[in-house]
Amino acid sequence: MSDVKPRLVPDNETLISHVDSASMAKAPSSGPTPKHWAKKYRTEIAASSSSVLSTFATYPLDSVKTRMQAYRFLNFTDCVQHTYKTEGFKSFWRGSLAPLVSVTLVRTISFSIYQKAKYKYSAAIGRATGHDEPLVVVNRPGSIPTPGTLACFAAAGATAGAAITLLACPFEIMKVSSQISVLMAKSNASSVDGAVRQSYENKGTFKTAQNIVRHRGVMGLYTGYRLHLLRDTIGTSFYFATYESSKQLLVKFQGSSSPTSPLSVAIAGGICGLVSWAIIYPIDSAKAHYQRDCLAKGKGEFVEMPKIQFFSRGMYRGLGVSMARSCILNMVFFSSFEFIKKRINKLENPLD
Repeated sequence: MSDVKPRLVPDNETLISHVDSASMAKAPSSGPTPKHWAKKYRTEIAASSSSVLSTFATYPLDSVKTRMQAYRFLNFTDCVQHTYKTEGFKSFWRGSLAPLVSVTLVRTISFSIYQKAKYKYSAAIGRATGHDEPLVVVNRPGSIPTPGTLACFAAAGATAGAAITLLACPFEIMKVSSQISVLMAKSNASSVDGAVRQSYENKGTFKTAQNIVRHRGVMGLYTGYRLHLLRDTIGTSFYFATYESSKQLLVKFQGSSSPTSPLSVAIAGGICGLVSWAIIYPIDSAKAHYQRDCLAKGKGEFVEMPKIQFFSRGMYRGLGVSMARSCILNMVFFSSFEFIKKRINKLENPLD
């Protein structure tokens, strides 16, 4: 009996487990059949398309969340009513261009990095332990999460989150500025920093970027970078570990033969959004406070870095709306993501 361990083949390769002799006899000798071009980039196509859909649909909730973090409102309804009365209906989508571009780009690259990283970590864990690779275990029918699978997904998620922060940070500060620009302009408008605050009011995405550079210099676009890096490294680690493990358990309990059954994917997407945001929310609040304070200052002016207080009630303002948004966003995103990948897989390969 062979003691060779099974090897998981990455998404962009083809695994053929059984081929009958008749098929082998008819097979051309010129090499493997060429794939449809979309299959090579299915992760990127699915991630970008799903990002646009999910981000646009849930952006108003993100806008309200940022306002509640940066300024005091009685509750979600109070924030919505105040924003609508003072800024109008369109204000809920103000600054949406930056995240639509950035989230699409960031998610596409992040998922690509994650896909590659999880195969690397899986192989490394398999070699280190002498057992089956975590991804082999995950794809085994009826399996449950193990320390190896959790470590693989968490490490790959952390790698993707840390790698993408350099690209995401400038878009994040532009989004935050656009969302709170009116509130910031009306806050302490008579102070020394009043002119700086008012200069951000009702600016478009790219004018906001120019304004940040004018007041804070080019590095102003990376205001709050360390907090952003901490948030995304931890958050993305829990995000992917929770999604993959929840999906694995749901498939098992559902008794489905498909590792990506629609119901399991949607529920797992919602769960991973709730878990990741619940863990990183105080870090995100500290980042929002710090970026708000920095935007009101000129280049070179000192702004104290806020403490991350996990047990302070004030750090959780807007948590409910944020978790609701994240749950809906990720249910939509992963359902669309897996659906598009399946559709791409069904495309016919070109003839020789």
